Amino acid sequence: MHMHIVFAMTKVISLSEKAYETLKSMKKPGESFSDVVLRVAKEKKKKSLLEFSGKWVGDDIDEVFAQVLKDREQATSRTVNFDS
Repeated sequence: MHMHIVFAMTKVISLSEKAYETLKSMKKPGESFSDVVLRVAKEKKKKSLLEFSGKWVGDDIDEVFAQVLKDREQATSRTVNFDS
């Protein structure tokens, strides 16, 4: 186990040897372990739906559209009560 301790508003975490080596291998020159964690966490954040928009690429649009229509037909509606 490795522990990274710095005395300035930090938290101590324990990592397995494999996790430590993985994190260490991801470090860029001049980057702290905190920097690595923040960079990796930022990359994993949820993406905006707009990032997936654009022109359809592929030759299966008819099949996809047919499946969407089929799924819509099979979907059931439900009543939602907004009263407390």
